[in-house]
Amino acid sequence: QVRIVESGGGLVQPGGSLRLSCVATETIGTINLMTWYRQAPGKQRELVAGMTSGGTTNYADPVKGRFTISRDNAKNTVYLQMNRLKPEDTAVYYCNTELSQGRDVYHYWGQGTQVTVSS
Repeated sequence: QVRIVESGGGLVQPGGSLRLSCVATETIGTINLMTWYRQAPGKQRELVAGMTSGGTTNYADPVKGRFTISRDNAKNTVYLQMNRLKPEDTAVYYCNTELSQGRDVYHYWGQGTQVTVSS
């Protein structure tokens, strides 16, 4: 059973930094895209940043220049370094992992980690 586990969330003051981690365990197949999403109260889940196994990245406009996504493919882990955090970054952050098994592709979600930016 594939498990996606996020960690690293917490309470931070505006302008501060946090580093989120997401590890995929018990995987069978090839991990392709690993993506961070977030969902604030009363809002839809939105993409934050994604990274392919080959290193191609994409970022949502609100986080460009402040957040950096990286991966350790050997550890099936993706990171999200978040700098210069703003109150509007407050949300539950979720990791989505795309896994290929033969010709089939599956997406797995973690349980989320809360990030709160407040003074």
